Amino acid sequence: MADFTRLAATLGVLLAGVPCVAGDWSPRLAADYLDARQKEWFAWAPAKQTGGTCLSCHTGMPYLFARPALRKVLGEDKATSYETGLRDSLRARLDQKEPKDPSSHAAQQLGVESVFASLFVGPQDADRAFDRMWALQSKEGKAKGGWAWFSLDRDPWEMPESEFYGATLAALATGSLKTEHRENVAALTAYLQREQAAQPLHNRLMLLWAARKLPDALAQLARKSIQEQAWSTQQPDGGWTMQALGPWTAHAEAPSSTGTNSYATAFTAFALEQGGVSRDDPRLVRALDWLKAHQDRKFGYWAAGSMNKVYEPDSMQIKFMQDAATSFAALALIE
Repeated sequence: MADFTRLAATLGVLLAGVPCVAGDWSPRLAADYLDARQKEWFAWAPAKQTGGTCLSCHTGMPYLFARPALRKVLGEDKATSYETGLRDSLRARLDQKEPKDPSSHAAQQLGVESVFASLFVGPQDADRAFDRMWALQSKEGKAKGGWAWFSLDRDPWEMPESEFYGATLAALATGSLKTEHRENVAALTAYLQREQAAQPLHNRLMLLWAARKLPDALAQLARKSIQEQAWSTQQPDGGWTMQALGPWTAHAEAPSSTGTNSYATAFTAFALEQGGVSRDDPRLVRALDWLKAHQDRKFGYWAAGSMNKVYEPDSMQIKFMQDAATSFAALALIE
């Protein structure tokens, strides 16, 4: 008995200060990692813009989806300073107007930010945000109903196909506004219906998520087709590879990537949940079990690397995909 008591005391000392892992993963560690990355982002010179810090597709946007969900699980009573700062930055630029050249990088940036603002600024500034978003909606051609989006040869968020990705985010923002701006919503819905078949699975999974807010954008048969394609590419270990979410453009400087990927698994699991798959589905259970097993137990992230190039070990960019993977993993495990 004395030996058991001493062993218990020793274990107590060793485990002191180790965060409690809820459900075989730690929301606390995930939140701490994401907050630390926002601290780095706010201090990073390229992220600074007029009015504050820019909101990125890889680090900021997933953070603003995931951090409120983590806050609820953790019992926190207010938003982080980074959530507030990102939203304040979006508000500060709501009056920026469309540049003269609609094909310019500045026009792409405005399109992206108009959608983000409509998603995140909140009810007080919603009218201004939506007025700008609808004003920037493409009115003609193949892109009619969508928005200008970054096309920088960077998968998975800044490619020519990413215009569709942006439109799915606009659909998430639009949600219950179908009785207002009828023509704009109809154009968005028609765009999503018209262009979905040509999209990589990644973007079609985004549509599966968006259809929760804008059901008319995705017919029942198409919804079933997306789910079936996702399940058909699930790995034996329960996860997904990045290749499964393509097809993607080849990037000569990209690091090699094989096997199950944290971002692909987290994003796919979350999108399937949002598309109506039960958490009791054995296939989804295996995906969530894979995520639980692959959180870094010291720092709280889910490891994932760039699809585009090899970055310096201490660079800000080297963790961009990891930031998104961690946010979506938390969302998938919480939802």
